[in-house]
Amino acid sequence: MTPITTTDSAALLPEDGTTGVLAGRVWVPRVGGPSVVAVRAEGVVDLSATFSTMRAVTESPTPAAAVAAASGPVLCSLDDLVANTAPDTRDAGRPWLLSPIDLQVVKAAGVTFPLSMLERIIEERARGEKDAALGIRAEITAAIGGELDTLIPGSPEAARVKAALIERGLWSQYLEVGIGPDAEVFTKAPVLASVGTGVDVGIHSSSEWNNPEPEIVLVVSSRGDVVGATLGNDVNLRDIEGRSALLLPKAKDNNGSAAIGPFLRLFDASYGMDDVRAAVVTLTVAGVDGYTLRAQSPLSAIARDPLDIVSQVVGDHHQYPDGFVLFLGTLFAPVEDRDAVGRGFTHHLDDVVRIAEPRLGSITNRVRLSEEIEPWTFGIAALFENLTQRGLLR
Repeated sequence: MTPITTTDSAALLPEDGTTGVLAGRVWVPRVGGPSVVAVRAEGVVDLSATFSTMRAVTESPTPAAAVAAASGPVLCSLDDLVANTAPDTRDAGRPWLLSPIDLQVVKAAGVTFPLSMLERIIEERARGEKDAALGIRAEITAAIGGELDTLIPGSPEAARVKAALIERGLWSQYLEVGIGPDAEVFTKAPVLASVGTGVDVGIHSSSEWNNPEPEIVLVVSSRGDVVGATLGNDVNLRDIEGRSALLLPKAKDNNGSAAIGPFLRLFDASYGMDDVRAAVVTLTVAGVDGYTLRAQSPLSAIARDPLDIVSQVVGDHHQYPDGFVLFLGTLFAPVEDRDAVGRGFTHHLDDVVRIAEPRLGSITNRVRLSEEIEPWTFGIAALFENLTQRGLLR
């Protein structure tokens, strides 16, 4: 089995290092559970005496200031933490890195980029058969052209384009969420089910056509305030979703199918919403067969402003008492052929996926089957039992 390439700690960090406020979660063997940490120049600082959960951080009136003011012991160096995270080589007696979120609900927005909308329509019309994708892509591209690039979802112009496509027999449910007034937002994973950097992500063994989705992930408080951001891989099974949109839970929610990290960068003077809007996410896939794929996803190409999507998730119509994180969608379209002409991209086992953004750092994971990676066993009940035993609940 190919080792997971986590990169060194310097590559894991944003380009400005520890200038911003970086918060994460670490498994601490001596207490048998997770601790909230800050990543600082002096190392990985345990903040569990101040914050029992990451939810406590994000629900603070000023999360970045609260973390910056908190103190605690240095658990270890970031180098040591990163080196001990991969499950193949992990020393179970030393700390390792976890997903940076805990009690937040994991939400995801789909079809937020015009190109990704086209790929969803292709999946739907191909009914999960990747061999049919090339011809369908050519047909739809010829019909639509470049008209979608400047459309504002829900606008009169978008409604006219939608009507014209329907008239040509190209109706799709993805048109409604792609250029209609309502965004597609779904629950990606259960609370505590996401994985962090340096570990395996999972694809269901029944899938033969699948891909990574490199995304910015917003961190949102129960008040609906965006308090930070991080990176994510919304692992996607194209053949399962293509058979029927009603199979979205099977296509999107499997063991290890939501990777988030490496850390939350909390909003402060050094980083904010405008930096998110200007982000350019890069994707690299390296296969054991020598295959390499590189792609970019600039958030400036998103069809809906991120704050508009947030407002469709939380408000008088729906509350999230513990807050949530929101995958914003991806521009990445897996159209580059890997195995055969016209079939586009699909994962091979042991692919190593690296998702990076200069202001947020990078997250790296290896692709394995969901049935074969580390099982998810530490849930909400286990967390609260552990926090109670440690005297951290008050």
